[in-house]
Amino acid sequence: MNLLGTILVYASLAAMLLGCVSVVRPLSFIGIASRQYGIVVFLCGVAVFLIGVNLPAPEKRIAARTALLDDFLPEYQFAEFHSIRIRAPRERVFAAIRDVTANEITLFHTLTWIRRFGRPGAETILNPPPNEPILGVALRSGFMKLAEEPDLEIVLGTLVVAPPGWRPNKEKKLTPEDFKALQAPGFALAAINFRVEDAGHGETLLTTETRIYAVDASTKRKFAVYWRTIYPGSALIRVMWLRAIRRRAESGNL
Repeated sequence: MNLLGTILVYASLAAMLLGCVSVVRPLSFIGIASRQYGIVVFLCGVAVFLIGVNLPAPEKRIAARTALLDDFLPEYQFAEFHSIRIRAPRERVFAAIRDVTANEITLFHTLTWIRRFGRPGAETILNPPPNEPILGVALRSGFMKLAEEPDLEIVLGTLVVAPPGWRPNKEKKLTPEDFKALQAPGFALAAINFRVEDAGHGETLLTTETRIYAVDASTKRKFAVYWRTIYPGSALIRVMWLRAIRRRAESGNL
């Protein structure tokens, strides 16, 4: 449903754009012969957009614990998973996960610039220094380390939605146990892991998974609009991130 929602959202945005252009100048070469047809195409786009963002996001639950990530978000409604094989030992790949920088990730700055609508701002994972480890930037700008098993897996977490007016307690930082126990309406929790496993023949399998759990139905509906809009860019960043880790690990540039 989540992927279908994303497809419908982007198809609707294309239809709305074509409809708007055709209201000014009909695009007869694609079958929009008049301004009236342009209005119809635009309105159809609006209808498909509303369908796409309002598709249900069913809750999923892991069948059995297989990773540290499962300890923190065993239930979720939104997720993405990516993997890559790397010709390097597991220890070197894990070191590359920790050390890779934004500059090494192809299109990272371009995609995050689009994500923040070109606005400058404070240092965050969406606006990182170019030559600092990206995980370090994340950990000092909104993410927390939930768990780590050296040379196997690291898990980071953050709050992606909070109730209006909510502010974190500056005197008491959120702990991993607090993260697991947070079930109040209005919150959506996100966790991302990087995990390495021996793949044989001197290779390592590197995976990353992102999960989001919205505590209540209203928050889930609101987050669905955001997720289905940003998903293609998010997925591309993850793919390029894994490739950057592979380049660093295989080059021995640690």
